[in-house]
Formats: sequence, C-alpha cells, structure tokens
Amino acid sequence: MPDDARYSNDPLTHSTASFEVMQDTEPSDTLLAGFSQFGLAGLTAVDFLVDHLDLEQTGYVAADSLPAITPFENGTPRHHTRLFSRDGLDLTLLVNELFVPTVAADSFADAILDWTEANGVGEVAIASGVPVAHGPDEHRTYYVATDDYVDDRLAGHDVPPMGTGFLDGVQGRILQRGIDSDLAAGVYITPVHERVPDVEAAIRLTQTVSDVYGLDVDTSPLEAFAKEVADYYAELARRVEAVAEQQKPDDRMYV
Repeated sequence: MPDDARYSNDPLTHSTASFEVMQDTEPSDTLLAGFSQFGLAGLTAVDFLVDHLDLEQTGYVAADSLPAITPFENGTPRHHTRLFSRDGLDLTLLVNELFVPTVAADSFADAILDWTEANGVGEVAIASGVPVAHGPDEHRTYYVATDDYVDDRLAGHDVPPMGTGFLDGVQGRILQRGIDSDLAAGVYITPVHERVPDVEAAIRLTQTVSDVYGLDVDTSPLEAFAKEVADYYAELARRVEAVAEQQKPDDRMYV
C-alpha cells in the first residue's frame, strides 16, 4: 500500500494511543459512521447497512498503544474498525467495533478527520444511541448538526433537533471540527435502553439514515439480523460496559 494511503495523528498531542487509516480506494464525499457505544444502536445500524447494501471493505483503521480486539467470524479474523463502499454509491461507511475510551477519543477522531480532509470528504455523519431517561413519545431520532449539514441534508425531512446538552468523545470532536471548518457534520441520536443490542433504537437510526440519504433500505429484516448477532454484540457490550460505566453521561445533559 503506498505511503500516501496512510493518515495518522501525533500520539503525543493527546494520549499514548495512536491510529492509522489505511485505504485501498478513495472514499466517497460522505462518511457515515457507527461506533461501539451504549446500546450499540449506531454500530448495529451501520453494520446492517453494510450487509444490505452489498458493500465491500475498502480500508481499515489500525490502533497502537490501546487494548484492542480482533473480531472473527467462521474462523476468519477481521480488523475492528473497517471502511466500506462500492461503485455507484456516494457513501463510505465506517464500522467501529473497538471501544475507544475518552482519553483516546481525540486521537481517534483526529486521525479520521485528518484522513477525511486529505481525501476531500466534505461530510461526516454519525449514527448513535444515548442512554437517557425517556418516555414512549421520545422513541424517535433527533439530530445535532452544523448549519451546512442541516441545510444540505435535513431540509424536508422530519428529523427534530435535540434540545440542549453536550456531546463528548469522538462525536464531540467531529462536531467541533465541523464548527471550525468547511466540514459538514451531523450526529443522529436516539434514546437507548440498557439491553444490548437495542434493536428498536437501531431500527430508528437505520430508517432515518435510509430516508435522509435515499438508500431505500427495507429495515424489516433488521430484527432478525440483530438476533443473529446478539450473542456477539452482547459479549462486545460487556467489554464496553466494563470500561465505560464510569463515563456514562448524566441524564440531565440531554433534555
């Protein structure tokens, strides 16, 4: 792989962890990401889209000086953070199965953002769940996004803005870059429950992203898909929760 296909950040500026984005082909103008976070709703949604859009792996993210996992299926190992795309679809998907602790979040986000900037990616969207107290009427998807993202993507779509609060970690870092640059950045957020994976939350995110990006994806198989991977994601969730329990945001941060 040529050297110019590698993009990394300086690990000394944030933490001892560093990341490299390795690519086989140039990404699309838009990057859609799902991370290993509470409820695994965003990860499940994006993983489902990869499967049902028949995407091919076109790159991955390597981590250094961070406890890592190597997922495998049918005896075949794979990278924990992978990029997917295909011809005819102006969308690159990032599936992140590695939990990135808060101390390494800036390094992880900066590596991705340096890579998107170097490759002319103009838009980054994230599908995510958030563990907040909520009632049945709040079982829907909200957005937090820069003005240019709202103007370009959300006009004419029934996606309400989230009220007040803050986003930290990788999501917060990406939105901050969107504020300070020409990058259009948006996060799709839905409340999640403690169970993993939260299938209903993943369905909401998938439906919203499918509608906004005109993917025409049938979400009815998602529940069956989620059941197939429930054991795997449950184990992944146990690993996530063991590290993240003390970092769980206060419910009052989102209203």
